[in-house]
This record gives sequence, structure tokens and C-alpha cells, in this order.
Amino acid sequence: MNTKLVESLVQIIQSLTPEEQALLSSKLKLKNNWQEEYQKLLQLRARVFTRRGEKPFDPPLDEYIQITRDERTAQQDEQLISYENLR
Repeated sequence: MNTKLVESLVQIIQSLTPEEQALLSSKLKLKNNWQEEYQKLLQLRARVFTRRGEKPFDPPLDEYIQITRDERTAQQDEQLISYENLR
């Protein structure tokens, strides 16, 4: 363990203003909360999978995302062409 580094960090943290310490604390909590949120996401995924009878999505989600992106791009292209024709 790097004791000198830890001691230096403690001194730096103690020298911060209360507002800076609160900001640091909130940032550290965010780093820890991602693991909790990830676990919640995994639990939700399991519930959805169970509700679907453990059948995968059809089409697979990555293909579905690509399909919807392509549809949206086509819609935007149509709107752009319509707008340019109005000019």
C-alpha cells in the first residue's frame, strides 16, 4: 500500500472547502452507484427475459436498432427533400 500517497490525499481533501468536499463526495458516490444501477439493470433484464418465456427478441436488438435508425434516416431525408423543394 502506498501510505504516503494516501496521507497526501487526506491532507488535500481536508484542505478543500466544504462545498468542494461535498462535490468530491457526490462524485465518489456516483462512481459507486453505477454498480448498483448495473445490478438493477441485470435484474430488469432477467425479468423481461422471463416474461418473454426466455425467447430472444426477434429481430435481435442490435438489428432492430439498425432498422429503426435506417427508418429515421429515411424520414429525415424525406423531410429535407420536401424542405428544399419549398425553397
